[in-house]
Amino acid sequence: MKLSNATLKDLPEGVRGPRYDRARLTPGIVHIGLGNFHRAHQAWYLHRLFDEGRNLDWAIIGAGVRPADAVQREKMLAQDCLTTLIELDPSGKSAEVTGAMIGYVPVEEGNAALIRQMADPAIRIVSLTVTEGGYYIDPANGSFDAAHPDIAHDAVNPATPRTAFGAMIAALRLRRDAGQGAFTCQSCDNLQGNGRVLKQTILGLARLSDPGLADWIAAHSAFPNSMVDCIVPATGPAELALAQGFGIADQVPVTHENFRQWVIEDDFCAGRPDWDRVGATFTADVHDYEAMKIRILNAGHQVIANPGEVLSVETISGCMEHPLIGALFRKVEAEEIAPHVRPVPGMEPAAYVALIERRFSNPAIVDTTRRVAFDGSSRHPGFVLPILRDGLASGGPVEGLALVEALWARMCEGTREDGSVIAPNDPFWDRRQAVARAAKDRPAAWLEQREIYGDLAGEPRFAGAFADWLTQIWSAGAEAALRDYTGKG
Repeated sequence: MKLSNATLKDLPEGVRGPRYDRARLTPGIVHIGLGNFHRAHQAWYLHRLFDEGRNLDWAIIGAGVRPADAVQREKMLAQDCLTTLIELDPSGKSAEVTGAMIGYVPVEEGNAALIRQMADPAIRIVSLTVTEGGYYIDPANGSFDAAHPDIAHDAVNPATPRTAFGAMIAALRLRRDAGQGAFTCQSCDNLQGNGRVLKQTILGLARLSDPGLADWIAAHSAFPNSMVDCIVPATGPAELALAQGFGIADQVPVTHENFRQWVIEDDFCAGRPDWDRVGATFTADVHDYEAMKIRILNAGHQVIANPGEVLSVETISGCMEHPLIGALFRKVEAEEIAPHVRPVPGMEPAAYVALIERRFSNPAIVDTTRRVAFDGSSRHPGFVLPILRDGLASGGPVEGLALVEALWARMCEGTREDGSVIAPNDPFWDRRQAVARAAKDRPAAWLEQREIYGDLAGEPRFAGAFADWLTQIWSAGAEAALRDYTGKG
């Protein structure tokens, strides 16, 4: 069955479909970066809210600013912006067709159509999933990277921007000039303080061309922090086949685990959907939730993905099954990560570690180590190194995290221990690979990347442990280092 509005009434038996009339939906949100995660997470919450007959004026218009987004747009429009979500659980699979998205802005140079859409006063939220590395942050100090070529372009060409942030600023300028209110700017990426980071980027870019507009945005817009959580693998032939197995021809189906969490700061300047009616949590204290998730889950992903790549383990569940990589995860989490995580209502850090271990071990979720290891240049400074700094400050152990960094350096050399080549997997792959090769003989070269490590090269407890681990990995192999750290075998 080809997926479309016309065929919704004929969905295969057992496949849940929208319980609302999509013709009654009107747009309230523009979402930039319409990948799998958004459709399995934020869009699903809206879909279930619409099922209850609520907030039908908050439907989503999709958008993108990269050439590849034009391909996604074509595929989504061909099936009336419907998505098949396939939940993968060891106990079985289920499918649901969701319909919270009702349009997709044309993808074009200069982003004129996107700017017009966001300038429409019916749009009250502009949300984003543009990856952790997409916010133009200087990784060494967390400040706005005003020197990036994309930012320099948008500062000089504010009416024809290249970035999503430039387009948002251009739309806010039109709304200000028309006497209309601002929209809420909502990051849905895995960044601690993601609303604060988005505000830094928007205001930093706006000030380069129009300081008065930056002041207006600061006074009238809102940037809520949030924590988002659901494991969503990339879509490939196997996922297309899963949809077909349910009797649906979907060009862009999404698979996901049987878990979702969304914790949101209730700070919106133009209203919001009642997401809390379908499971989201609104709180004034997002920080502890996001710190728990980012440190235990996201940092935990980096703990296992790099050795997984080096040792040719293709999936995250396979990493957890590997006796040494699984042991690395458990020991680092218990001794070096969880001690620096505060509890949240209903969840202690140790219990959350156990929950993440179960989720990572789910063999039904074919989440690749390659996907998880992507963009270590953003993920290590964002997820791992803040914990390392806490460990150094408190006098706690850091040997495991030093091993994690050594394994990243080993992975970036570009070959696995079986001799196979690791394809480029970082926006700065050439730079990382060159330094990783230099660090094979001089480990300190890796820590001298100040854009990643800042002053950590001068911390003897970390730098010494890192050098010892990397030397051992190159001389005796990754498994020998893992055995020494974990005490296994």
